[in-house]
Amino acid sequence: MTVLTWSDDRVEQLKKLWEAGLSASQIAAELGNVTRNAVIGKVHRLGLSGRAKSPSSAAPRQRKARPAAQQMMRVSRPVSRGNTALAHAFEVEMEPDPIAFDNVVPMSQRLSLLELNEATCHWPVGDPASPEFFFCGGKALTGLPYCAHHSRIAYQPAADRRRQQPKTTR
Repeated sequence: MTVLTWSDDRVEQLKKLWEAGLSASQIAAELGNVTRNAVIGKVHRLGLSGRAKSPSSAAPRQRKARPAAQQMMRVSRPVSRGNTALAHAFEVEMEPDPIAFDNVVPMSQRLSLLELNEATCHWPVGDPASPEFFFCGGKALTGLPYCAHHSRIAYQPAADRRRQQPKTTR
């Protein structure tokens, strides 16, 4: 590996070429025996800033006009974040749940924490500190902790959540 020292003459030549608007690649070729990255590093260490714009970059480029008939139609695609290969695909049945509707749960279906199992809905109803607190207790969907009604509430698609306006209470 050859170590290149920046002589005073080479530094002065670098400064002149930089202020003339040459790119780091062009300066490296002009100086010879130096890389583009070495030029960039030296410019940074010297604190060189504002340089003259080259004639080609000074004028803004004109954009090509598209014919009206060939306008592209933009189609949004669903946003997915994270590792989607391991994401669970939950399918929630869309039929209404006849038992649990708007937190109206029959007395016989209500369960305490100790009575819950894998086949029952784990949706909490009420304030956990009050004696009236209970869990839905309806028939849970396979592989999910909630019944059909509460699964629709718990597992909303992200796009639907963003579209809903915040509800104001009066």
